[in-house]
Amino acid sequence: MSDKHQQDHPKMEHEAMDHSKMEHGSMDHGSMDHSMHMGNLKQKFFISLILAIPIILLSPMMGVTLPFQFSFNGSDWVVLILASILFFYGGMPFLQGAKMELQGKNPAMMTLISLGISVSYFYSVYAFIANNLLHTQNHVMDFFWELATLILIMLLGHWIEMNAVSNAGNALQKMAELLPGTANVLDEEGNTTEVALKEVHIGDKIVVKAGGKIPTDGIIINGQTTVNESMVTGEAKDVSKKEQDKVIGGSINGSGTISVDVTGTGESGYLSQVMALVSSAQQEKSKVESLSDKVAKLLFYVALAVGILAFIIWLVVTKDMNIALERMVTVFIIACPHALGLAIPLATARSTSLGAQNGLLVKNRQALEVAKKVDVVMMDKTGTLTEGNFAVSAFKSFSTDYTENDVLEYMGALEKDSSHPLSVGVLKKLEELNLTTPAATDTSTIPGVGIEGTIEHQTVKIVSVAYLTKKGISYDQQLFSELSTKGNSVSFLLVNDKNIGLVAQGDQIKPEAKTMIQALKDQNIKPVMLTGDNQQAAAAVAQQLGIDDVHAELLPEDKEKLVKEYKNNGLVVMMVGDGVNDAPSLVRANVGVAIGAGTDVAVDSADVILVKSDPADILHFLSLAKNTSKKMVQNLWWGAGYNIVAIPLAAGVLAFAGILLSPAVGAIIMSFSTVIVAVNAMLLKID
Repeated sequence: MSDKHQQDHPKMEHEAMDHSKMEHGSMDHGSMDHSMHMGNLKQKFFISLILAIPIILLSPMMGVTLPFQFSFNGSDWVVLILASILFFYGGMPFLQGAKMELQGKNPAMMTLISLGISVSYFYSVYAFIANNLLHTQNHVMDFFWELATLILIMLLGHWIEMNAVSNAGNALQKMAELLPGTANVLDEEGNTTEVALKEVHIGDKIVVKAGGKIPTDGIIINGQTTVNESMVTGEAKDVSKKEQDKVIGGSINGSGTISVDVTGTGESGYLSQVMALVSSAQQEKSKVESLSDKVAKLLFYVALAVGILAFIIWLVVTKDMNIALERMVTVFIIACPHALGLAIPLATARSTSLGAQNGLLVKNRQALEVAKKVDVVMMDKTGTLTEGNFAVSAFKSFSTDYTENDVLEYMGALEKDSSHPLSVGVLKKLEELNLTTPAATDTSTIPGVGIEGTIEHQTVKIVSVAYLTKKGISYDQQLFSELSTKGNSVSFLLVNDKNIGLVAQGDQIKPEAKTMIQALKDQNIKPVMLTGDNQQAAAAVAQQLGIDDVHAELLPEDKEKLVKEYKNNGLVVMMVGDGVNDAPSLVRANVGVAIGAGTDVAVDSADVILVKSDPADILHFLSLAKNTSKKMVQNLWWGAGYNIVAIPLAAGVLAFAGILLSPAVGAIIMSFSTVIVAVNAMLLKID
């Protein structure tokens, strides 16, 4: 939470989202995406296998008849017909993908595969005509065997990879399954009717029975219970809920039956927004991924040049078209950047889904790449390092016209509609003392300062000590120092710009905060505390946590300037705040992290949302980012690195030593690398 006392907490903006489009298949995975929509690859693979088996049995491999192969009169025609069907049926995903790539002037993996199978097929058709219809003197070797095995291996690789991608995206499916299909709507007479969830609207009243799933976001209007929100927020413990408390759709009701006023459903619900975050994060392209796309395009041109050059050299040296063509086809096949196209998407898809399962919502995938370079973590105090559960420790009046209770009541009147922790503390104290508040009108937030309104025809403001100093308003500095050095947040009450009293509230440091600060230091990352609170309270907290760099009494724009200063000094900055009042600094930072569970988390300005208000999750995110980057680099090497050796071998540079790679072996090596990339991505974990 931001430390400025009276900042407003606007609702999370609702992202329009169609659940029917949330299937993982809509994810962008580079060129591979083109084939994902060409029908059921599993079915296509098995039908192609049925077509390929006779081809493999009836046609020689590179002109060599294998022990299990046989032929009969007319078998060449059978092979031609089956191979033609296989080429256009099994090869269609690649051909259509190549068309899309060329239309977009972005030749890559699909273009290379299509080039390989097209050269194999059309040259084999030429060989069939030459051998069976023209009866040429020299037998021309066909590539039907290679064509069949190549298409099979490519389809199998795609199928395996799609399964890996599908597994990486299961977090979305699990989230979608959290919501029940129906809800019990309560009418004005008190009767309940079970209706489909899509027919429930904001403003409806619903009843949730004990043990049932809560179908929508809402506010409890009757009953009390405990709610398990772990599948939604990641918070493992049951949360007690009573009237006027918020509940989140997808969480599980405990032992009590409750009535809920619906505040969000469908596109506007918290769960939908979480799903939209995960989905959009998985679809965005990062800088490293863009680099892999450039590598794939470069690889296409290199393979094309090397393949044509190999064809020309082998043709000149051997005077044999078949041998020359074999070398060219092998180069085209082995250079296919299939694994390269999956290297980054698979790692980031796994990363975002793993993060979501652990309460780390990665909104901007680039944050995963930048976070591993972080030098400074700047943290808002309240809600990040401290509990944010304020309790009034003292309240004083400086005026004979107002009692101490008056000071508390006036503050409570202005803060009645605020959800800020300081407001909650004042309201709790009023309830404890059984005090009532006067009517306040025209209440509004003073950005970065506090809140103001009208009470009994007088202008009333709640402000910080920084405001008093700036405006030259006097206050009891000794009393302020005494209260603030104990770690209290002190708010002053002004009536017609006259200082009439103060309220001091104490906060508790989160038990995990000190461990987190030390862990950052151990990683040579500098922790910095930013707060709108007074200098003495900030220093008291910083001393207990071991933070040396503290900036207090800050306005939101001051925080943003500090982030900018650190960045201008060449440091990579991660800012952690509540995402509402810290929005400018979150946007300015290299990585903006919003911390805190609930529908009031503002997501627009942050790159990452830490659903649980747990400081340890800062370390978990840094770990996730570091491990993701490691997997990206590993996958790029597996996806493209082997080409450094494979392309020259495919071209035949070691032919003098008797080492030649056939198209089939080339395809096996390439497909093997894609499987390694998929498996490697799935091994990503958070330390």
